[in-house]
Amino acid sequence: MVITRDKSFYRTLFLLAIPISLQNLITYAVNLADNVMIGSLGNDAISGVYMGGQLQTVLQMFIGGIEGAILILAAQYWGKKDTKSIRRVVSIGIKFAVLVGFLLTLVAVIFPREIIGFFIGDPGVISEGADYLRIVGSSYLFFCLSQVMIVSMRSVETAKIGMYISIMALVVNVSLNYILIFGKLGLPAMGVRGAAWATLISRFLEAFVSIFYVLVIDKKLKFSLKDLLHTDLTLLKDFLRYGLPVIGGQLVWSVNMLANSKIMGSYSSAVVTAVSITNMLHNLIYVWMNGLSSAVGIITGKTVGAGKTETMKEYAKTVQIIFLIVGVLSGIAVFFSRDLFIGFYKTDLAAQEYARQFINVITVTIVGTCYQAACLFGLVKSGGDISFVFKNDTIFVFCVLIPSALIARAMGAAPWIVFACLKCDQILKCFVAVVKINRFNWMKNLTRPAEEETQEGALSNEKNGDAV
Repeated sequence: MVITRDKSFYRTLFLLAIPISLQNLITYAVNLADNVMIGSLGNDAISGVYMGGQLQTVLQMFIGGIEGAILILAAQYWGKKDTKSIRRVVSIGIKFAVLVGFLLTLVAVIFPREIIGFFIGDPGVISEGADYLRIVGSSYLFFCLSQVMIVSMRSVETAKIGMYISIMALVVNVSLNYILIFGKLGLPAMGVRGAAWATLISRFLEAFVSIFYVLVIDKKLKFSLKDLLHTDLTLLKDFLRYGLPVIGGQLVWSVNMLANSKIMGSYSSAVVTAVSITNMLHNLIYVWMNGLSSAVGIITGKTVGAGKTETMKEYAKTVQIIFLIVGVLSGIAVFFSRDLFIGFYKTDLAAQEYARQFINVITVTIVGTCYQAACLFGLVKSGGDISFVFKNDTIFVFCVLIPSALIARAMGAAPWIVFACLKCDQILKCFVAVVKINRFNWMKNLTRPAEEETQEGALSNEKNGDAV
């Protein structure tokens, strides 16, 4: 396997990956601050916020699908320097994101106790989780808007703005967490409700700043409010054709995450607390892999969109080696940081022991995560073969993960064994990924000629007075 000697590849990779990784790290730091501060309130608070965050997980999966659809199409059009089509793709994505955010906000605000009660029966956890979800649910629409704005900038290789916005959110969220959770500056101690208010306020500011940047400051995309009035029917068809498998894949993964919570929630609150701690450590290590993966996706889309097939093959071989190395280093990092990380939480001994067992599992599985997840997204999905990843995820979730975990749970297996069943696909998918990637049949140019426009699109232009 030959590693590319193209210096521009490495330069672009790290220029994109560093700000994206830092943005992810800062976002993670916000969540960690929530987690650690709430951790001082006991197991019910930790478990309640963790379960209250499950609807956010569903939201992130939906928005991740919309972001993925935008990024895949927009990055390929960026390879052709067709910003007009990128604006139209982003406009379509915003409309879908607003719809999803609005609907899930209604669900969170109206049915908080029912949602928490679906995952766990503990009254204390339900009470804490419902208090948290009722408030934080109002932040979903702001979250959707900020994420779409940030991904629109990433698609044209402006990655730093997301990092700056996340730094602002970190400062605001952590400061408000401290004030509102513990009752500082003369305010009453609000506990988990304080954490929810801190999240709501910081997300409102994220949305405001990101929208302001895209509409007023950005000079690459030149997006304006009038772009929202126009829907190009041809690109809408492309968005649905290529975006639905991405969104479908995210939906499948959200079902998997909810099943994880339901299955592990059938154990004690100590187990749920341990799962929450383990996931926080996993996400910390995942940060740099996700940054690299997103950068690879942008490079892949741009290269395939520009029609540079042989160059892309060389890049693909290099990417596989990079992520295999990243995976091994990540596994080592997880193992040696285990006890230190658990020590951040003021939990009982049972939760700490379960957390050690679960972290031992991800020490192994994260090696596979870094290789297959990054390569399947950064190469296969971003290269245009979107349906393959969707089908692959669907088969593993419904035929391997959930059935094996349910069988293990029914047989009375230890929690760590059930947890391992829910993570086993991260290793198994590597065998699929290595074959798929090295066949190089995933490179598909999804863009249309710049001059191509349907009669419907032209009529829509005239109707809305669009001169863009």
